[in-house]
Amino acid sequence: MAEERILVTGASGFVGPHVVAALIRAGYRPRLALRSPQPVPAGAEAVVTGDLSMPVDWRAALEGIDHVVHMAGLAHAGPGLDEVLYRRINTEATLELARAAEKAGVQRFVYLSSIKALTDAFDGPPLREDMEPAPGDAYGRSKLAAEQGLAARDLDWVALRPVLIYGPGVKANMAALLKLARLPVTLPLGGLNAPRSLLAIENLAGAILFALTPACPGRQSYALSDPEPISVADMLAAMRSGLGRSPGLLPVPEGWLHRLARLAGREETFLKLAGSLVARPERLLSAGWRPQAETKTALAQLAAASRAG
Repeated sequence: MAEERILVTGASGFVGPHVVAALIRAGYRPRLALRSPQPVPAGAEAVVTGDLSMPVDWRAALEGIDHVVHMAGLAHAGPGLDEVLYRRINTEATLELARAAEKAGVQRFVYLSSIKALTDAFDGPPLREDMEPAPGDAYGRSKLAAEQGLAARDLDWVALRPVLIYGPGVKANMAALLKLARLPVTLPLGGLNAPRSLLAIENLAGAILFALTPACPGRQSYALSDPEPISVADMLAAMRSGLGRSPGLLPVPEGWLHRLARLAGREETFLKLAGSLVARPERLLSAGWRPQAETKTALAQLAAASRAG
């Protein structure tokens, strides 16, 4: 394994550096596919492949490569982006790389998909990995189409469907929640008790490492989350414990908060934070994956690190 070489796309941004660092620690030799020249960490090498919005010649990048970890793509950005652009970057570019990887004799293709390939619902019972996919937006459809395209190829692939990821450098809704936790006031959010699956960045990196091993059955899609869901109230309490503070949460009924959010024009944000979306990683756990980070501890550490930063 120590001599195995991995082509990694999407090595920058929030997720990429954590995954690359984990690969290097595990003894892999990552080759980072970059849009433009930039420094790379010790233990990695770089190859400039360009922007995925245009076709890429992957032959040189794949020379001598054993596995591919494909994380690059167009992130979920709400309803404003054109479906054609999502399909070009998240579907077509993924399958172009998969075809090139197949021709190059790559052993395994690990694709970072999304739970949104399965559903966009924020209510209802826990998701089942064998349920019929019903993505609710262009982003989810583009991710599902990429998975379906991989399944049609003669290639050993694994698709990971992460839920909301948190860790150092997190943005969007989780960053907003962290800002709330840092406020020196009592928060009226103690009544937000709907369960929600999250994914620690350490557990994402560990799952990718596991997906590269023969222990992980190939040609399957896997839900990826921390083993146990957590409510918004417990997220805030965990973050505040990392800040050395008591929870400071007032149990205002969720319905009242929902109405206030609607009046303020923030209903969609409220539902994404307060809604229930539970997706346990049953297939990965059954295959032998063991997550290293526990949710409440990892959230406390995230908050403590944000204060130090």
